[in-house]
Amino acid sequence: MIQFFLVIHFTALRGIMMTDVISTAAPEFIDSLASAAKVPITWRKLLYTILIIIACAVVIKIIMSLVERAIKRIGVERSLHTFIKSVARILLWFIAIATVLGFLGVNVTSLIAIFSVAGLAISLAIQGTLSNLAGGIMILVSKPFKVGDYIEAGGMGGTVADIGLVYTRMKTFDNKLTFVPNGEIAKEKITNYTSQETRRVDLKFNTSYDAPVELVKRSIQGVVGAHPKALFTPEPFVRVSAYKDSSIEYTVRVWCATEDYWDLYSDLLEQVKEAFDRSGIEMTYNHLNVHMMDK
Repeated sequence: MIQFFLVIHFTALRGIMMTDVISTAAPEFIDSLASAAKVPITWRKLLYTILIIIACAVVIKIIMSLVERAIKRIGVERSLHTFIKSVARILLWFIAIATVLGFLGVNVTSLIAIFSVAGLAISLAIQGTLSNLAGGIMILVSKPFKVGDYIEAGGMGGTVADIGLVYTRMKTFDNKLTFVPNGEIAKEKITNYTSQETRRVDLKFNTSYDAPVELVKRSIQGVVGAHPKALFTPEPFVRVSAYKDSSIEYTVRVWCATEDYWDLYSDLLEQVKEAFDRSGIEMTYNHLNVHMMDK
């Protein structure tokens, strides 16, 4: 409750401060603009003003070309190109306008104060969108995934269809297109399942205590060795991993190419069961044996 009132108090205080700045800076800027308008413009001053504008335009063009070259050299994602160039162009033109107004005798300090307060007010009004925008910039710069990768992020799992500045579009297995806010993705754990060339299939099988361990292992190894999509470097792992109440647990680890993961996963589940049936190995389940004793 105390935190709630502190937030309200801080927000109200910030609003009062912003109002005071605007109420002070706006009249100063208007008065300065009116005073500058009363000063007669000579041909020399007009010529200097035009030269300053031309010089600013040339400098902006040079800087923008350098920015574009730097973006290409760094390898920034294409989705971020337009945003960076737009922000740079707006800042450069604002500086150019402030320079021209300062030359004409306008109080630029009050103008900067007004724009600063206006920018703060806008940022407070759209802070949720700004959070997603910041998350989008982080994703595009750090590159934890790219279009076409299968990921789990922001509480969703799917194939990345597009990475925007505010939302990332993901296509799920059932062909739904989901728009996930970048702010949620950036603040949570991101799991990329397709960034590496190979993946490991991990499976567990439970068999009866009556089945010989070596027979079970040979049956599983035979299935793995015959599968064309299984890799043998690193070597497949087939070992006993636990003795449970009603069964012996075997852990199987097999590497494969990332694009073959689900094919190998499903094939091993089906083919190991068939191999067990052929060898007379029972895939048991939890059960309880009750022995009656005569007294």
